[in-house]
Amino acid sequence: MKAYIFPGQGSQFPGMGQDLYAQYPEAKRIFDLANEILGFSLTEIMFAGTEVDLKETKVTQPAIFLHSVAQAAIIPDFRPDMVAGHSLGEFSALVANKVLRFEDALQLVSKRALAMQAACEKEPSTMAAVLGLDDEIVARICAEISDEIVVPANYNCPGQLVISGSIKGVELACEKMKAAGAKRALVLPVGGAFHSPLMKPAEEELAQAIKATTFQKGICPVYQNVDAKPYSDPEQIKENLLKQLTAPVRWTQTVQNMIQDGAAEFIECGPGKVLQGLVKKINKEAVVSSVAV
Repeated sequence: MKAYIFPGQGSQFPGMGQDLYAQYPEAKRIFDLANEILGFSLTEIMFAGTEVDLKETKVTQPAIFLHSVAQAAIIPDFRPDMVAGHSLGEFSALVANKVLRFEDALQLVSKRALAMQAACEKEPSTMAAVLGLDDEIVARICAEISDEIVVPANYNCPGQLVISGSIKGVELACEKMKAAGAKRALVLPVGGAFHSPLMKPAEEELAQAIKATTFQKGICPVYQNVDAKPYSDPEQIKENLLKQLTAPVRWTQTVQNMIQDGAAEFIECGPGKVLQGLVKKINKEAVVSSVAV
């Protein structure tokens, strides 16, 4: 069984998608449609913008989503057996398995990006990568810091977990993680505390848009971030997608569950190879690849 996986924020790079646009008419159609829907030339920034340009939230999330969907669109006879996406990538996965129309998903991604940016501006916050410490220890240390907000945010692979919360909370947690034996506990250069309770304003803002959007029954299960389990029911998928903003991304558990359910090959659709690396760290026997362009 083939599992198609879709990356999240951080996978962007200058020039992303230019080869797809130049070589594949279907990809070009999707790129041009995205510019029309968004009301500005996203492709111009993707193709010719700098790293700084691409880090702007209203650009980053739609750009990665667009690249991922366009890459999936060029696969001949594309019919996945299962799909999953890391954070933002879950929207790409839902287009790939036909739960969401591209046009609807792009508008949701754009609204999500702006809502998350507004939440970041409302209260200064951050994230940190913790390396070489068991997940249980990281979660326990976060729970012990009761006077600040700090929570596990991304379970990326064994020994690599990202925490999220208030600046003071994350800094305090990093000190405690190092004292507990972490190889590294490094504050990340991000705009705010994604996948934490501090994203609650963004969740509330996005709720109405998600509820008003039509979700169809997909052609295959989507393994969702909130609990790493497969879903096909459109209403349940909606609910889980909304919870995703304040809940951790359980990527380790997602990959483990997909393998247990029969995934024989993981194919990453989108910019970069971040997820392929994580899959191999989760299960060194896993077969991973990119979409051939």
